[in-house]
Amino acid sequence: MENNLLESIIHFDKNLLVFLNNLGSEQWDPFWLVITNQLYWSPLFLFIFYLTIKAFGWKRGGVMILSMILLVAFSDQFTNLIKNSVQRLRPNNDPEIKHLLRTLINPQSYSFMSGHATTSTFFSVFVVLLLRDKYKYIYFVLFWPLIFAYSRLYLGVHFPIDISVGIIVGVTFANIYYFFFKKVDKKLFIQ
Repeated sequence: MENNLLESIIHFDKNLLVFLNNLGSEQWDPFWLVITNQLYWSPLFLFIFYLTIKAFGWKRGGVMILSMILLVAFSDQFTNLIKNSVQRLRPNNDPEIKHLLRTLINPQSYSFMSGHATTSTFFSVFVVLLLRDKYKYIYFVLFWPLIFAYSRLYLGVHFPIDISVGIIVGVTFANIYYFFFKKVDKKLFIQ
């Protein structure tokens, strides 16, 4: 029974991806190729760094920025560990559905869980937790991981479950990381 449930979930996951992926069109392809590329998000990161320094000064803000960089490095290594442990084929490499997908890129690494979804959510939620008392519109940064993660479905390189689990893990890690960060911040800067 348990095996049938898992097979049903995986079957639904694949069908949902095929449906979502096939909503794409050639006219939108260049847009989603830009969206999925981390390099093009650099202005957002620089803006967040600027807001952090503006709100907390160079010393405390610098520690916060360093913690953001460490967060990204940790998240990247963690998702690679999970991907290499689970070893789920990416949709673009899955013989059962790859011929049904519109793929514009062809990564060869494993699929579960999405590093784009995990890291962008982890980063964004942490930034919101840090800056919510300083900037009321900081919550808009949460649109970034949603758009970023959707690009992976559009391009046919992740399954919806990869994205969903990545977002859940990102939110969870951000809250845990923030909890410990506050302890360090209090010791270093709040007397």
